[in-house]
Amino acid sequence: MLLSIVGAVPAVAAERVPVDLPAGTVGSQVMALGRAGGASVVVPDPGLWRRPVPALHGRMTVEQALAVIARRAQARVERLGGAGWRLVPHAPDRPVVIRPRPAPIPPPEVPPGDVVVTASKRDTARDHFAGQVVQVAGADLELGGAGGTSRLADRMTAIASTYLGAGRNKLFIRGIADSSFTGPTQATVGQYFGDLRLSYNAPDPDLRLADLAAVEVLEGPQGTLYGAGSLGGLIRLVPNAPDATRFGGSAMLGGSATTHGAPGADAQAVLNLPVIADRLAIRLVADAASEGGYIDKPLLDRTDVNRTRIEGGRAAARLDLGRAWSVEAIGIGQRIRGADSQYADRDGTPLSRSAPVTEGFSADFVQGQLVLSGRIGRVRIRSSSGVTAHDLMERYDATPPGGPVQLFAQANRTRMQANETRAWYSRPDGSGWLAGFSYIHNTTRLTRLFGEPDALVPRTGVVNGVEEATLYGEASLRLLPGLLTTGGLRVTHSVLDGGAEDLPAALSLQAVRQLREVTASRAQTILLPSASALIDLTPSAQLFLRYQQGFRPGGLTIEGPLVRRFRNDRVATIEAGLRTGRPGRDPIDASVTLAHTAWRDIQADFIDSTGLPSTANIGDGQLWTIEALVGARLSDSLRIEGAVSYNDSHIDEPSNSRAFALLQGDVADPSLARATILARLSQIPNIARITARTGAVYHRTLAGGRDLRIDGWLRYVGASRLGVGPVLGEQQGSYLDSGVTARLGLGAFGLSASVTNLADVRGNRFALGTPFTTGRDQVTPLRPRTLRIGLDTAF
Repeated sequence: MLLSIVGAVPAVAAERVPVDLPAGTVGSQVMALGRAGGASVVVPDPGLWRRPVPALHGRMTVEQALAVIARRAQARVERLGGAGWRLVPHAPDRPVVIRPRPAPIPPPEVPPGDVVVTASKRDTARDHFAGQVVQVAGADLELGGAGGTSRLADRMTAIASTYLGAGRNKLFIRGIADSSFTGPTQATVGQYFGDLRLSYNAPDPDLRLADLAAVEVLEGPQGTLYGAGSLGGLIRLVPNAPDATRFGGSAMLGGSATTHGAPGADAQAVLNLPVIADRLAIRLVADAASEGGYIDKPLLDRTDVNRTRIEGGRAAARLDLGRAWSVEAIGIGQRIRGADSQYADRDGTPLSRSAPVTEGFSADFVQGQLVLSGRIGRVRIRSSSGVTAHDLMERYDATPPGGPVQLFAQANRTRMQANETRAWYSRPDGSGWLAGFSYIHNTTRLTRLFGEPDALVPRTGVVNGVEEATLYGEASLRLLPGLLTTGGLRVTHSVLDGGAEDLPAALSLQAVRQLREVTASRAQTILLPSASALIDLTPSAQLFLRYQQGFRPGGLTIEGPLVRRFRNDRVATIEAGLRTGRPGRDPIDASVTLAHTAWRDIQADFIDSTGLPSTANIGDGQLWTIEALVGARLSDSLRIEGAVSYNDSHIDEPSNSRAFALLQGDVADPSLARATILARLSQIPNIARITARTGAVYHRTLAGGRDLRIDGWLRYVGASRLGVGPVLGEQQGSYLDSGVTARLGLGAFGLSASVTNLADVRGNRFALGTPFTTGRDQVTPLRPRTLRIGLDTAF
């Protein structure tokens, strides 16, 4: 007999609580429900404890939630009095066929399920959140094998990325893009694992999206909700927490074949281990992948050179301290080794590159977190602290036409300490408040080497340091039954410092004095407000208005043999959105968002006179974004969806004559009028004007407890520009990508098959492989058509 007593605090049976239970077993869901509602639940039957049930979301009483869980598991609820219940099977001796498709409409006393936006930091229901948010279930991202951040870009039109390779890319949301390179500037997209940021100014670590409950994407600045004052938006990975109620796990193994390329393989394993029943558990995740190469290098007499190997994982231990308090320790690690880059010559033999050197790269990421969570009365508290080490090494071909073989190598070494602490209170009607504190100390050391491959010589390097303390918060008030208003404020104090390294020995005394002035420590305090209003037009339709500002500190950059400063930049975004229906629940759901962003003193990268990347403030810009999403459930088994994003951006005016010269250098006829030059070159780089996606998901339960799922999609990425300046203005994009995955569930096992790039499109995802060869000469093709066969199991 299996007995589970859940919760230590008596619950008020009639009080509704936020319910956000991922798909799992009856045991895992009642344990999570008990902790959320302070209830005691007995499940005496081991078979019922292990019975699978679909996800459950909404705001309801504990008894109502248990009724839904019991109905889906073919069980019944018995009241034990007070805040206690028991779940027993209807007919334990008869075989049970579990239908994982959406449950029938609940009785009238159970409200329709709401999507809970945990990324709102107040666990706000979607119908109470004034902003554009997209949630993707972790199981959907793992279908066909766990991948990296590119899986998100495949599913969302608002996310764009560079394509230098795993662990080297920069992400952009809603058209806020600064450059192609990983420079000293803070990333425009904040990335979080749980409640702690993954990085500050490093590239996307490209963690495998393995064993996640969900990934949430918030569009636009989020400075009054998060310590990371991101300009464009925020991506939050929500992991599955250790479960102290049951032993279990899963495993996945796959093999792939790439047209015109080499084979690959991937594996993943998850283990959940209770140590002390109902109190302490450990969860382990391990993953590995070898992605076959498809680029040839004739000058080196090598084929399929760009194989990439990725090994990583994480460990988490969670201890229930009692009285609604818990502590969790998390460790994350990932190692990436790229044998060579993935770009090709624009003209010449397809999928080949005439570089005489190996351009390998490596990326190592390690993070440790300690998370304390609890509540005092009805106020919830969560504090996350962590340390991060992120190292990136890259090699670029720098051979001049007809000249000797040259190599450029650079290494970014980032160390970060961070804390985010917040307290919040939410009411069922959406009103409430949040107050938070954030601290970060981030140091990045950029080291450069240049010369013959066997005799590299140090070039000027730079160290950038930032120490930032932030107070942020917001409060919501329902002024009318159909009107929810929110106001917030962010106060940030930043201290910047840094210095140059490996300076030329022949610097004059005056140059040394000027350099000391440039690298002197400096401080600044910034106040950023926010405001929003959410209007209920009908029971299923809402209109929201939102205003938010974002800010990035300046820093030091290398230009030629010296180091100079660049200023902070700032955005102000106002958006309006209309939405109706709940995704995946209502027959039709749709939303449309219009956003305008004023961007001042844009930080962007360019190629300096020595052919190396540098950073400058290029001027002020304006961005208009329109995003529309629609989904339709055509039957219990079939759902189709579509999305389109339109971005119109331009630089109003270069910040100075030097910035104008950078733009003018890309024009064939420098005598053209200033207005004509700006009209031609004003598009903010790396963002396509139009991105569109359509997809369909078919899910059906078959005889014998089997189930079939098919997920297919098409994504069009329009044309964009690589960057600004005389060598980065080349067109890229304008291609169609596609993929389809099918999985046949056979009880505890599953067999899957997937094909990506169905039409074997070459395209040009990104026109930069090395800054020493202009974008006119290089392309980054899509990975050719790839077939993967996989086997998975769960226990």
